[in-house]
Amino acid sequence: MSEKKQIMVSPEAALIGRATPILPSQPHAVNGTPINDNKPQEVEEIIVGMGCFWGAERLFWQLDGVYSTSVGYSGGFTPNPTYEEVCTGKTGHTEVVRVLFAPAQIALQQLLCRFWESHNPTQGMQQGNDVGTQYRSVIYTTTQSQLEQALQSRGHYQEALKQQKIPHVITTEIEPAGNYYFAEDYHQQYLAKNPGGYCGLGGTGVCLPPQ
Repeated sequence: MSEKKQIMVSPEAALIGRATPILPSQPHAVNGTPINDNKPQEVEEIIVGMGCFWGAERLFWQLDGVYSTSVGYSGGFTPNPTYEEVCTGKTGHTEVVRVLFAPAQIALQQLLCRFWESHNPTQGMQQGNDVGTQYRSVIYTTTQSQLEQALQSRGHYQEALKQQKIPHVITTEIEPAGNYYFAEDYHQQYLAKNPGGYCGLGGTGVCLPPQ
């Protein structure tokens, strides 16, 4: 069963989904900012996936210069999927965090550093004990500059792994962002609402070299 969950579904075999989106009904539970598209003009967004989105979101809302965060689903085929559907592996989506940040206050490099160092980007369709296509590592960018910096950082981190005698190849997808679908309200800022909740994040112990 676990091997089947690690095979990406085809567009033709993906679940049909629905026309009605899931929309957040509350502001950010930690900092009170909107988590929808109502953001200041100077704020950029980037979407990352690094395993279960509960712990990943907390990593980013803690950073100064991050305006807001939310969790959702991206990289797949099914429109407006539910959490239960994503967990079947039949939507093609991965669990992601949408990070809204102010470049004047926090450099993209700091976000990328937090990303690479906080999970294992060499594990393919899983993260730790969480197995399935919805746990794959991704960076979905919204500007050409973000795309270029993300690709460059992947090369630097691969070299850092090599220097530490870690022979594995990074499997992180890096590409322009497609559709982002909000997850259900109870997933948003989950670990702020449930401090003892599950967090399966674990890095390689290798730092991203300064660039």
